[in-house]
Amino acid sequence: MLGSVIISGRFWRQTIVTVLAAGCFASLYEVTALDSKYAARQAVLRESTALPAPGARLAFSATAYCKGLTTVSGVAVQAGIVAADPELLPVGSVIEIDSSLPKYNGIYTVLDTGPAVQGRQIDVYMWSCYEALAFGRRPIHLNVMRLGWNPKATTPLFMDRFFAQPGGPSPLPARPLPQSIRPEAH
Repeated sequence: MLGSVIISGRFWRQTIVTVLAAGCFASLYEVTALDSKYAARQAVLRESTALPAPGARLAFSATAYCKGLTTVSGVAVQAGIVAADPELLPVGSVIEIDSSLPKYNGIYTVLDTGPAVQGRQIDVYMWSCYEALAFGRRPIHLNVMRLGWNPKATTPLFMDRFFAQPGGPSPLPARPLPQSIRPEAH
């Protein structure tokens, strides 16, 4: 009789502990899922509202154009050139486009502007006007690799990021350097 009581007591303890563990796991999973949805919403918001900066991934709208002989920068039009709003992406900026069509993914240079290119919109140059019309308007993501002509406004290289010191330059020595004391003249 005593053996059966101990077994049943152990069974109920195991059942209670299992139910509690399952409940904690379910609530933790729900909180994690909600946090993930919140983080995803914040990432989308950041992509659509953040100002361009080297290394930033941004949501833009893309169209295509095929007319013209020279760009605003004076360079002849050719593949790999895009027009953008100079307030967001100044002439000379280098961007990487990630679109739904792999054919148009790649690195482009902003060398042109246009009166119709305003805000978060870019205009990709294409030699064929038929291809430009077929391109239409599509949402894209772009990564800013360089902002304008300034070579220092680029994304940091992998090795620079890997070996970067978190606090900036090395701190000064702990002890102050000896200084000479000059006698005051009276």
